[in-house]
Amino acid sequence: MEIERKWIVKNWPQETDSLPLLKEELMRQGYITVRPTVRIREESVMGGDTDYVVCFKSSGTLARKEIEISVSEEKFRELEDLIGIPLIPKLRRTYLLPDGLHLEVNLVDEGRKTEFMYAEIEYSSEEQALSWDPASVGLQEYLSDDVTDQPTRTMGAFWILTRLKNKS
Repeated sequence: MEIERKWIVKNWPQETDSLPLLKEELMRQGYITVRPTVRIREESVMGGDTDYVVCFKSSGTLARKEIEISVSEEKFRELEDLIGIPLIPKLRRTYLLPDGLHLEVNLVDEGRKTEFMYAEIEYSSEEQALSWDPASVGLQEYLSDDVTDQPTRTMGAFWILTRLKNKS
């Protein structure tokens, strides 16, 4: 089960002793279908390994079932070819919050007209997600634009808007 909240942000948070950067990843992702969600993603940790993942997600915003399956690079390339549309590039930086949670901040489509940034936090329960307050870790201004319950703010919706609508 994936339980997460999502915010639109304008920049990277300021890295401090209380908000250390844990890792940085370059990603590319695309969708075989968005209803239900079947996504492929290449995840390359800076200075580390690259993983190739197929992900299945149920409907929902705050909480939804998620199944991730690792695939070989060869199988990933076959699926990418099957999609036949340029994948969405993302740069993700993961920060450790003072309460132990991880803040994942994503820069999507860097350098394109469609560029935007968002942040998300995964939780262990819906109760934790609903009761968590950005002010508890000093991020009330940074995380002020909560879009968790807006289905038009998903990466699947972004895929449709930026990739499928322009496909000939």
